[in-house]
Amino acid sequence: MNETKCACDVRHKERTEEEKKTLLLRLKRAEGQIRGIEKMIEENAYCPDILIQVSAVTSALNSFNKELLACHIRSCVAEDIKAGKEESVDELVHVLQKLMK
Repeated sequence: MNETKCACDVRHKERTEEEKKTLLLRLKRAEGQIRGIEKMIEENAYCPDILIQVSAVTSALNSFNKELLACHIRSCVAEDIKAGKEESVDELVHVLQKLMK
């Protein structure tokens, strides 16, 4: 493991235990919802009911993205800007453009 002070280094991010816990909890929630959708399909559930659950998964993944993006901006992007690495801003803009398709 790289022991530098920078939070992000060569496309690698050291996360705190709290960050990991929060992100993994959000993913596990979405995973559970997806398993529920699989069960609904196996049990021939009504299409609108399934669609509502798919919307809930989408919302859960959006919440995950917001949390991860906030962590990235607060650590990697902020540190890079302080260090004069302006290309981090360009990367952030590119990621946001992909997320907002």
